[in-house]
Amino acid sequence: MAYIRETILTTISEAGEVHIAPLGIIQEADGWVIAPFRPSTTLANIEANGLAVVNYTDEAKIFAGCLTGRKDWPLAPLDDCPVPRLEAALSHDVLKVERVTDDETRPRHFCKVVSSGQHRPFLGMNRAKAAVLEAAILVSRLKMLPAEKIETEIAYLKIAIDKTAGPDEEQAFYWLLEKVIEHLAEVEGAG
Repeated sequence: MAYIRETILTTISEAGEVHIAPLGIIQEADGWVIAPFRPSTTLANIEANGLAVVNYTDEAKIFAGCLTGRKDWPLAPLDDCPVPRLEAALSHDVLKVERVTDDETRPRHFCKVVSSGQHRPFLGMNRAKAAVLEAAILVSRLKMLPAEKIETEIAYLKIAIDKTAGPDEEQAFYWLLEKVIEHLAEVEGAG
């Protein structure tokens, strides 16, 4: 089984437009694989310039926001890269594509870390942050899962939110919950 690190990726288009997206990067040998689905802005940007910045953050609202149409997060420039990092990143890695394994659905871009930076300390784990991350992954797969599975997962994740969330985690979870409710209403209406 592959080791996957859940991150927020920043990429840039040829026109200089920054794109922010949650994406799990896959550890492989001495590098990382970025494997965005076709078609996607992340894929187009990586194909355009062969660079991505991996932002390691514990800000649950950014993961939830990116999946619910809230992508306007503050950025910070990097001296060694045209792609900016998230201002909220605890740390970052600049990845450069070394080779590509083409795939009709999900091409795999093997990358090496060419530079890194540390920005603020990690202050520890929180069950609510983990629940938001899991809910964000669930929302990214709504069209692939049966309604019963979605409802069961959300009910379980809500326990951690109710017990351990601060205001940011509550807000993030409810952004995602709105997406789930909207999706389930569409499924019910179509059925």
